[in-house]
Amino acid sequence: MSKKYFGTDGIRGTVNDQKINGEMFFKFGLAAGTYFKNLKKNKQTAVIAKDTRLSGYTLEPALVSGLASAGMHVFTLGPLPTNGLAMLTKKMRANLGIMITASHNPFHDNGLKLFGPNGLKLSDKIEKKIERLIDSKIVKNLTFPKNLGRVKRLENATEEYINIIRKNFPKDFSLTGIKIAIDCANGAGYKSAPKLLKSLGAKVYSVGVSPNGLNINDKCGSTFPNKIKRLVSRKRVDLGISLDGDADRIIVCDEKAQIIDGDQIIAMLANRWKRKKILKGGVVGTLMSNFGLENFFKENNIKFLRANVGDRFVKEKMQNNRFNLGGEQSGHIILGKFATTGDGLLVALEILFSMRKGKKASDLFDNFIPTPQALENITVRDKNIINAPRCKKAINKSIKLLKNNGRILVRKSGTEPKIRIMVETNKKELLLKCINIIKRSLIN
Repeated sequence: MSKKYFGTDGIRGTVNDQKINGEMFFKFGLAAGTYFKNLKKNKQTAVIAKDTRLSGYTLEPALVSGLASAGMHVFTLGPLPTNGLAMLTKKMRANLGIMITASHNPFHDNGLKLFGPNGLKLSDKIEKKIERLIDSKIVKNLTFPKNLGRVKRLENATEEYINIIRKNFPKDFSLTGIKIAIDCANGAGYKSAPKLLKSLGAKVYSVGVSPNGLNINDKCGSTFPNKIKRLVSRKRVDLGISLDGDADRIIVCDEKAQIIDGDQIIAMLANRWKRKKILKGGVVGTLMSNFGLENFFKENNIKFLRANVGDRFVKEKMQNNRFNLGGEQSGHIILGKFATTGDGLLVALEILFSMRKGKKASDLFDNFIPTPQALENITVRDKNIINAPRCKKAINKSIKLLKNNGRILVRKSGTEPKIRIMVETNKKELLLKCINIIKRSLIN
C-alpha cells in the first residue's frame, strides 16, 4: 500500500494547500505524539527545529499544539540544521525529533522530517502507522487535561550542536590561516555554520546569512552554486562551501573556483578513509551517482552499492551492509562514523581536516573523470504520466539510441510535482537528444 502523506523524505508541499497547513500540522503532531508516546510510557518528549521559512511561524505552533494535545512535552530549538535536530534528539533521549523544512525547495513550500529516538529517519512501516493515526478521529488521541504536554524553548541549541560537531575532531584542530567562503542559502545553517568556522580560527566570508522568510534558496545555496563560485573568485579563498535550506546538503568550490559535486566529495572521502583504515565495508551511492564514480571505486577496490534516490534509502542500505559512508550527487552525504543523516557543515569540516597540512582543495578532488550526464526536471500536473504509453515509448526509443552505451533514469520526484530525467553517456550528441524525446512525451 502506497503512503498518503509521506514522500521519499518526510512530508512536503505548498503552504496552505492540502497537507501543509495549520490543521494538518496539528493532526501530524497529534498522530506522531500518540505513536511515540506509546513506545515510552515513562517519558514523553519531542524536539522541534525549523529552517527560516516565513510559514514556520504558523506551522510550528500547530505542530506543537498537536504534540502537547497527545501528552508530549515539547522543546523548540528555533532555526537549526537538520542533523543538529537529529543529534540533539539523540542526546536529549527524546521520543522523537521533528524538523520543519522543505530542504532545497523555494520558500512557498514547507514540510516535516521526522526522526526516531536514535536520530534516524523513520521507516516506511512507522510512517504508515502514523498515517493511520492522522486519519483517525481526533478526539480518540487527545489526552486528559492533567496529562497535557508542556512546551519550552531551548535558547542554546546552536551552541549544543556546534559542541557535538567539534567533539568529532581533535582538540587541536585549527583553521587559523584558512580563508573560507560560505553560502548558507538564507536557511537553517545561517547562524551555526559561520559561527563554527570562525570558532576554529578561519577567516570567513559569508553570504546567504540574512533570512527574511522569503529568500531561502533564492538564487543561492547548493542548488545555485554560481553564487559561491563568484565569491571564491572575488575573495581568493581556500575553499567555498554552499549549503541548502536545511543544511543537510553541501556543494563545494575549490580555490580555482571549480564546482565540486557530491560524487567527487564522496570519492575523495572514500579514498582518504580507506588509506586511514576508517572506511567500513564500502560506499553507498544512488541510481543518480555518476558512472565515473562507480568505475573509480572498481579501480580502487572499494565496494560500491546503489540505493534508490533519497538519503533515507542510502542510510538504510548503509545500515544493512554495515557501511559507514554514503551519499548523493546532490550533496547529501552521510558520514556514518559521526552522524545518522546528511550534514553539510560536518562534511565541510571533514574536507577542511583533510586540507590541514597545506593541501589545496583542487588536489583533493581530482579523483575521476565524470561520465557526461544531463539532468532535466519537468513540472507536471500528474506525476503518474510517467506510466503513460507515450512516455514508456519515448523512454524505450531513447534506450535504443544509446545502444547499451549509457544509462537513462526517469523517475517521479518524491518532494515536488516534477518528473526527473537523467541521461548518462560518453556520446555527448545523444544527451540532449534523448532528454528532448522523453521531455516531449511528458508535456504534449
